[in-house]
Amino acid sequence: MTKDILILAIETSCDETAAAVVKNGREVLSNIIYSQIELHKIYGGVVPEIASRKHIEKINHVIEAALSEAGVTLDDINAIGVTYGPGLVGALLVGVAEAKAISFARNIPLVGVHHIEGHICANYIENKELAPPFLCLVVSGGHTHLVMAKDYGEYEIIGRTRDDAAGEAFDKVARALGLGYPGGPKIDKLSREGDRTAVVFPRAQIEGAPYDFSFSGLKSAVLNHLNSCEMKNEPVNKADIAASFQEAVIDVLVSKAIAAAIEYKIDKLALAGGVAANSSLRNSMAAACRSNKLKFFYPSPVLCTDNAAMIGTAAYYEYIKGRRAGLDLNAVPNLRIGER
Repeated sequence: MTKDILILAIETSCDETAAAVVKNGREVLSNIIYSQIELHKIYGGVVPEIASRKHIEKINHVIEAALSEAGVTLDDINAIGVTYGPGLVGALLVGVAEAKAISFARNIPLVGVHHIEGHICANYIENKELAPPFLCLVVSGGHTHLVMAKDYGEYEIIGRTRDDAAGEAFDKVARALGLGYPGGPKIDKLSREGDRTAVVFPRAQIEGAPYDFSFSGLKSAVLNHLNSCEMKNEPVNKADIAASFQEAVIDVLVSKAIAAAIEYKIDKLALAGGVAANSSLRNSMAAACRSNKLKFFYPSPVLCTDNAAMIGTAAYYEYIKGRRAGLDLNAVPNLRIGER
């Protein structure tokens, strides 16, 4: 009988302090998340120094809670998985230092995890049948990537943003509309009240790079539209603008993902990252996948935003491949997918 493998996972890449215990890669025994959103709302975005300090305050508590909820102790843990990049360097260092301290003190193997690879692996938790190869659209505040999951722990980027990530554009447009932070959920909610065809915003295409993204021009177009309305003393329908902006983003994301899946002859397409919780994106992608006979996978909203369960899943597949990190593991804020 094969012995179960338990991973204690730690995630502190941005403004969530999280710990989880994951069994055999796909069964989540606990997933504890302390969110700092309320702390950063008044600043309109994440303040790195505040995030780092709060991680230090909360890290031990979330780990203790994760072990307790899972009904295990450190004696039961086979390996510790920790996010070491990309992310805010100060925030990452808190999690990495904690993981290394536990690894050293209890002689537990250490596994470094790429944050974005963790988001991709979130799809394995609830979709037990999902296995590589598949195409994944990663959409978050800091990243917009089309990634080929060739095997467990083996990835190839086939498209990426050239400037703003989709989530970053959501936050900036939400700020311009006076909706506050975080922008993604607020625009998603307001868009349901608006006409998505009210304003035709641009869809960027990059010559020679059909699967790359660019949202800076779209963001500027929204700001220019708002400025023009103000100068002409014309009324602004925020719901229409939110819906039209969101439609432009989703149109680009869905069309490029579907085209890539068809070209690469991949019949499985997944979503990952914080923006993957957007209801309109999920519905549009599901409809496009049905039309093109593609199998569509996505995590529950709680597994789209930053969490440690996804890190535990990614760490499990690294662990069974024999990949280990040393006590010299360091935070790498600009870590690229596939780098070790």
